[in-house]
Amino acid sequence: MTKIAPSILAADFGRLAEEIAAVGSADWLHVDVMDGHFVPNLSIGLPIVEAAKAAVKDTSKLPVDVHLMISNPELYIEQYREAGADHILVHQEACPHLHAVLQDIRKAGARPGVVLNPGTSFDLIEPVLDLVEIVLIMSVNPGFGGQAFIDSSLGKIEQAARRRGERGLAYEIEVDGGIKVQNAGRVVSAGADVLVVGTGIFGQPDYPPTIDELRRSRAD
Repeated sequence: MTKIAPSILAADFGRLAEEIAAVGSADWLHVDVMDGHFVPNLSIGLPIVEAAKAAVKDTSKLPVDVHLMISNPELYIEQYREAGADHILVHQEACPHLHAVLQDIRKAGARPGVVLNPGTSFDLIEPVLDLVEIVLIMSVNPGFGGQAFIDSSLGKIEQAARRRGERGLAYEIEVDGGIKVQNAGRVVSAGADVLVVGTGIFGQPDYPPTIDELRRSRAD
């Protein structure tokens, strides 16, 4: 069954612990870290990751899925792991030494993942697919929440699923950006295992039924 990863970028930060508790029926908790350099926005850093980890320890025990939209992520792997990151995902575009960075994530004790922007070819991560446990396909341009899903991302999701089968690998395919109940079926049909959903959950009046509906998504 499809995993759902609510993105706390869309949560009410004044009630963060309550918001995290309210999505406890999900599978992962997604945390976007932005530095205002790699992407044109500044957001969550180490203190929020620590707060999110503390909140899930007290309630849901969800794995904390940390997406580093930052320059030089290799400098911060240990810090984010110590802050509570269970998964650490880095952008191919930000890592000239991607192979080494993914190895360092695993050595730190987190699940390593690689992220691709909409304009980046899937072929560029072929050499590291055997090192990753998660491939995150961005279906919007990273940096801001609330954007519309980019339809051409479906082909990249299909490619990720096809290559996984061809090479006998076991990475999970995560998709982030513009996903809502209305389009989740197409994303799952393309091959997604994990849906990152921000406003599509936190913008709804009742989170658990929305999470359940997203989890049951299938193509029309």
